[in-house]
Amino acid sequence: MSRNFSKDALNAINKKTGKNITEGAVKKLASTVKPGTLQSDAQLRQLIKQVSAMAKVPVSEDTVKEIIQAVKKTGSNPSGIEGLMKLMIKK
Repeated sequence: MSRNFSKDALNAINKKTGKNITEGAVKKLASTVKPGTLQSDAQLRQLIKQVSAMAKVPVSEDTVKEIIQAVKKTGSNPSGIEGLMKLMIKK
């Protein structure tokens, strides 16, 4: 993912949620993600809940399931994840 997209995504998320999530907080959380995280439903679910808590935005169980399916479909392909983030920002 390009650095500009990352900043743009963070700004869009902050604007949409009305929260102020820092780049440092995102990097700290991202550092805990391992390649296997994207393959495990339980680990993905935990990551989604951590992001939800960080943003103070509740995520329904249906949305969690949709995110898990989308992440598994795109795999760890950076362009696929970037597309997924763009889609989620528009929601």
